Amino acid sequence: MAVTRFCVRSYEQDSRIFPSTSAKIGLLLLAIALIALPWVAGKYIIFIASVAAVSVIGALGLNVLTGYAGLISLGHAAFLGVGAYTAAILSTQYQLPFLITLPAAGIFAALLGAVVGIPTLRLKGMYLLVTTLAFQFIVEHIVYHWEDVTAGDRGINLPDPDLFGFTLDKYMGYYYVVIALAVIAAILMKNLAMSRTGRALVAVRDRDIAAEMIGVHVAKYKIIAFIISSFTAGIAGALYAYLLGLISPDHFTLNQSILYVAMIIVGGMGTVMGAIIGAIFMVLLPEFISAISGPISSAYPLLAPRVGGISVTIYGLILIFFLLFEPKGLVGIWFRIKRYWLTWPYTY
Repeated sequence: MAVTRFCVRSYEQDSRIFPSTSAKIGLLLLAIALIALPWVAGKYIIFIASVAAVSVIGALGLNVLTGYAGLISLGHAAFLGVGAYTAAILSTQYQLPFLITLPAAGIFAALLGAVVGIPTLRLKGMYLLVTTLAFQFIVEHIVYHWEDVTAGDRGINLPDPDLFGFTLDKYMGYYYVVIALAVIAAILMKNLAMSRTGRALVAVRDRDIAAEMIGVHVAKYKIIAFIISSFTAGIAGALYAYLLGLISPDHFTLNQSILYVAMIIVGGMGTVMGAIIGAIFMVLLPEFISAISGPISSAYPLLAPRVGGISVTIYGLILIFFLLFEPKGLVGIWFRIKRYWLTWPYTY
């Protein structure tokens, strides 16, 4: 009877954002920890936490396109760059406030997402991948060579973000803004996943011909996926620009697009929790590698020049591991552990 109680769930339970009391308690404790972090941690840790929150927003956007709709993209960093440069240009050349430049960055990126999405309606697989890769290279070329607007490789210095006339401290006030926006993005994406639009996107991903036969407008939902993904990426890019205070073309290269793909693969593609966990994991991984590379270089001086190559190798090995042995990512591992303890000691 205990196993039946755990396994049988109603539709109302499945449609809840917070499915259980333990999940609510865990999220409450997490919220308390995030609020208390700036008061107990140093500036560098707060900066890394802010970068992780921005990465969560960006990964949630790519998860809509690739995880839900099944549209593979290597141009996600280009949309982040569009949002970042939109916010930078509006704030420096037109002196517009943060509350205007932030949504403007998302809207402009969404418009470009629609433009990119329309020609790719009949493309899938490698053809779509190459198309988004071409968009990535086009944006990189424009950012490098349109120096009158983007300042080229010199970059653009952004002013400190302000909110309702108050300048936000980079290591306190801005941290809370980024964390709040990451939470809002996660809640919105969770609602999207359970909505009619989210289910239609999953239907397009699983079998687009069958989805069209049952009345799903495949072209419309592909465009919607591009718009939502690029809008979220534009917001993340603008937040990242304000966080750094200086942006240049080097911040939005193909490597950054690959990193975001790695986030949703490692975390668990097609799930909100997977995008969040994957983004945090991939942001903290370089910090962990840097922490252990120092002692290794000191103990083995001959390995010191090769530490950078070792880091890239670790990234590759992690991706290969999850692709081959755990395609559901870290979320799949978590659900398997959770299921084991829910049904323990019954092995079935």
